Amino acid sequence: MLKLNKKEKQQDRHRWLLIAFLCLFGVCLVAQIKPTGQKLNASDSRTKTTNDTSKTKQSTNMQPQNKKTKVHLLHSDEVHADKQLRPDIQILIGNVEIRHDSMYMYCDSALLFEKTNSFEAFDNVKMRQGDTLFIDADYLYYDGQTQIAQLRENVKMVNRNTTLLTDSLNYDRLYDLGYYFEGGTLMDEENVLTSDWGEYSPATKQSVFNHDVKLVNPKFVLTSDTLRYNTFNKVANILGPSNIVSDNNHIYSERGLYNTLSEQAELLDRSILTNQGKKLVGDSLFYDRKAGYGEAFENVRMNDTINKNILTGDYCFYNELTDSAFATKRAVAIDYSQGDSLYLHGDTLQVVSYNLNTDSLYRLMKAYHKVRMYRTDVQGVCDSLVYNSKDSCMTMYRDPILWNEGQQLLGEEIKIYMNDSTIDWVHIINQALTVEMKDSIHYNQVAGKEMKAYFVDGDMRHIEVIGNVQTAFYPEEKDSTMTGFNNSEGSLLHLFLKERKMEKGKFDGKSNGTMYPMDQIPPDKLRLPTFAWFDYIRPLSKDDIFDWRGKKAGESLKPTTDRKPKTDKRNLINMK
Repeated sequence: MLKLNKKEKQQDRHRWLLIAFLCLFGVCLVAQIKPTGQKLNASDSRTKTTNDTSKTKQSTNMQPQNKKTKVHLLHSDEVHADKQLRPDIQILIGNVEIRHDSMYMYCDSALLFEKTNSFEAFDNVKMRQGDTLFIDADYLYYDGQTQIAQLRENVKMVNRNTTLLTDSLNYDRLYDLGYYFEGGTLMDEENVLTSDWGEYSPATKQSVFNHDVKLVNPKFVLTSDTLRYNTFNKVANILGPSNIVSDNNHIYSERGLYNTLSEQAELLDRSILTNQGKKLVGDSLFYDRKAGYGEAFENVRMNDTINKNILTGDYCFYNELTDSAFATKRAVAIDYSQGDSLYLHGDTLQVVSYNLNTDSLYRLMKAYHKVRMYRTDVQGVCDSLVYNSKDSCMTMYRDPILWNEGQQLLGEEIKIYMNDSTIDWVHIINQALTVEMKDSIHYNQVAGKEMKAYFVDGDMRHIEVIGNVQTAFYPEEKDSTMTGFNNSEGSLLHLFLKERKMEKGKFDGKSNGTMYPMDQIPPDKLRLPTFAWFDYIRPLSKDDIFDWRGKKAGESLKPTTDRKPKTDKRNLINMK
């Protein structure tokens, strides 16, 4: 036996439905209906409209009024009825046309229920309202009292440039609202949306989707649990956990707006923007996909998992096209590439990437004004700072000070050269001074034009002092007992440290000095002319980097040259 397709099954079902209905009326039916095949004119088939002057109740929330007008039969090739047994039911066959107010409905066959002012329509069902709303389906039940249309199988709703496809659609004419509940697809010029449940209003162009929501755009895919979407302005309103994925980045948000035309997003509730290993989080985010930048506000955190550093602050700007960012307002850069993280704070922090050629690039990290940094083995302060990944050099400008355990280093400019994020060596330029505190009275001191300090495993082991060298040094016994006081001068000095303490020193070339017993040290020799001890400025923890403590009056260095810091704020201005 040949299998019938879906449409043939429906037609066969309708055929048996009509036969069963006719058999129920019996012989009386034949005498009281018009001959089969005779067409009715619209004027013959129209029933008189009753004058219903009753007014429907209007709710406090301004619900639309239901005027309860009558459903009119305009045309049918065949009309069958039994006015004695079931006078309220008409069987309509062939080119059926029905009107209710401004809505015109068509089908191949129908059952018209006059008492309930409703009808059932079968096959090639069409609903037409003006030139704006078109609905097609295989089956329709229409209730003229509630003005709700229930459409099933192969449903297609078209409203100008918007098309909705589903197998189960209820359309409420009073609210001008259609909703599906067994899966559906809504399409416009820009996007295709699918979900298990959804609703669409032709009047407001607003749609709502729930459960397994997916918005497909040529440039990205949005998946969500709950989403609102407007087919007029193409704005998606995110109302639940959602992911927006493109070739270049990924957005996670639970609340916010995404304009699929301008490709701009306004996101709330700790939304996350991920791009090329960088994850930007904030209480609120703004993202412009076309311009290629994002802004984060309040409690901002940008994690670079590739370079293993974090940028935090109350505001952060990120340009994904230039791979650049800057942060302000309690801004902190955190380097966690080693076991011990380095925390660096400044009024403004900026990270800029530069391409050397097609195969390599380098990054500049700049900190402006009131810079403080902390790591358990090293701390520092300065006015401004630049780190260049090209030569792994961090340069501290304007009154820089660096501490390593009990050692204090300072000068007009300090360059710190890194190796795998650990200090390799430090270059102190002009008015270089290193101080080691022995107790509240005695300090080891070395001053010179410049210094080079070399580190091993994070510990300072060798210091090279160059030009105009002056020392004030306390030799020790093995039990740390100070044996005297050495005051010397020369042109080149090598200092050697052990267990983070000065162990011995050696001058190259001519030098002169005096060794004083501990009880015969002249008071004017205890301190070098450039001596300064800035322990009160030193950052004590990662939280202390926010507490700026400047030098006391008269303790700042007076530069010996007119050299200016190489930091350039123009990059900040032009980043956008």
